[in-house]
Amino acid sequence: MALSLDLARLAAAYAAGRTTPLAVVDDILRRIAAAGDDHVWISLRPAEDLRAEAKALAAQAPLARGPLYGIPFAVKDNIDAAPLPTTAACPAFAYQPAQSAPVVARLVAAGAILIGKTNLDQFATGLVGVRSPYGTPRNPFDPAMAPGGSSSGSAVAVAAGLVSFALGTDTAGSGRVPAAFNNLVGLKPTRGLISTRGVVPACRSLDCVSIFALTVADARAVLAVAAGFDAADPYSRAAPPGFSLAQRPPARFRFGVPAPAALVFHGDPASRTVFEQAIAHAVAAGGEAEEIDFAPFAEAAALLYGPWVAERSTALRTIFAENPEGLHPVTREIVGAGFAASAVDLFAAQHRLAALRQATAPLWQRLAFLLVPSVSGAFSLAEIAAEPIATNSELGRYTNFTNLLDLAAIAIPGGFSSNGFPAGVTLIGPAFHDGVLAAFAERMQRDAATPLGATGHPQPAAVPAPEGNNVHPEIEIAVFGAHLAGEALNPALLALGGRFCRPCRTAPRYRMLALPGAVPRPGLVPVGEGGAAIAGEIWALPSAALAALLAGIAPPLGLGTVLLEGGAPTFGFICEAGAAGEDITRFGGWRAWREARR
Repeated sequence: MALSLDLARLAAAYAAGRTTPLAVVDDILRRIAAAGDDHVWISLRPAEDLRAEAKALAAQAPLARGPLYGIPFAVKDNIDAAPLPTTAACPAFAYQPAQSAPVVARLVAAGAILIGKTNLDQFATGLVGVRSPYGTPRNPFDPAMAPGGSSSGSAVAVAAGLVSFALGTDTAGSGRVPAAFNNLVGLKPTRGLISTRGVVPACRSLDCVSIFALTVADARAVLAVAAGFDAADPYSRAAPPGFSLAQRPPARFRFGVPAPAALVFHGDPASRTVFEQAIAHAVAAGGEAEEIDFAPFAEAAALLYGPWVAERSTALRTIFAENPEGLHPVTREIVGAGFAASAVDLFAAQHRLAALRQATAPLWQRLAFLLVPSVSGAFSLAEIAAEPIATNSELGRYTNFTNLLDLAAIAIPGGFSSNGFPAGVTLIGPAFHDGVLAAFAERMQRDAATPLGATGHPQPAAVPAPEGNNVHPEIEIAVFGAHLAGEALNPALLALGGRFCRPCRTAPRYRMLALPGAVPRPGLVPVGEGGAAIAGEIWALPSAALAALLAGIAPPLGLGTVLLEGGAPTFGFICEAGAAGEDITRFGGWRAWREARR
């Protein structure tokens, strides 16, 4: 079997001298030739340029090699990658960019080798993958089935073993739907985490650059290079203090799943089974499933096809006015409809969206992530041809709301449906939870034990989880109540880059109070006599995030020195002496008290 292009195996082969960047480039050129007219590529770099770049990489001193040394990748053809043209799958729109988009430049600077530009639903308008004058990329699992869009070519290129990873875009689900249809990881980062400068806009305020990869570890490694604030991009966002991609999942956590009435599987019981198995994997990893009301998310998803279509029309108004026949018929219909939206419609939708954000925000105080099917089902090319708009809308059932609600997401393979077609699941969380989502997703992908794309290769050996954030020094903090793993405020700790270290107990010198309020809070009060040992946890927090944590602590709570069992001092949550509340010391800890109340 040919060498797997996942990053772990390819890096190991380079390190052991079993292959070289030149050999990998030649192998990829052979694979592309053998694939024939698969409609994956819109443009490829000349073979001589690829070989010259591979030789130059091999000539680098080992210590000078970047983190993506010799890793082949592809770019969706609505992202600038000089010297290749950018077409957005519209020959009438094509132009020659003067330079690559910053995200492409960062990857190349890290040693990755750009192979070519991939096919897409024209102007990234679609979730089906069939709206292109360059043909429909052939789904490697079943050519009669859709490849998923709009990043169809990027997904197929990775699934078919033609590149290690690929860039797509994801406005409404274009980085997750193709991942589901091709047995891949599809990472949709927090909006603005990766610069969208040099990307042909779809809905500019919602657009994200997405990453297709064979494993979660690969996607996270690519994101670590691709992410970065870009002052020249008005939609770029600086990550908050303490943000880290190097996180481990906590031992205990709570996650959300849509209530049964909101789950749709188009009559395929095997797809339902895949989703149920994913829930079981999360529970086995220490999670507790909570059914949530999916209606606010569904309502937000429906808003995307309201006045936000006008934002897409705004981006394409010139070609629509000057050369409408240059547009794919379905694209032209969608763009034309957007011009009918009014400012009144848009403001009404924005106000409703703000209300839906507020309605869903409390969930993230207690949920580590929301788990949903990536799609409600798969469609054949014939079904899409018969109902192009309805099938496309259905594919966004579990994806369309994510960017509108400012959430991060990662789609992972879950298994296969009754006809052998891939079925996946998606983990969703608040903005800048990318690291912790990846930590959960990596464990769940490994538990599902699916092969890599359509290559037939098994997953590589597990790589030890990153040891916290290497950029920021860490401070250990003892927590005893709502910040414990799985409790209401734990997601806030994770968002700041916190990672679980170990359980702990205090020295027998403390009492615990349940402070009054709409949401009870624990208070650890130091006492001279009559105290007890109280159970808690030690978490490591990047030092840069400490101020953000402290700013969110309301009196009478604060941070101070806590003596642990054996007398060792540590930093932790304490309560002012004299605070009023129910004495719950006899339970020995917050969780035990909570369990007794159930």
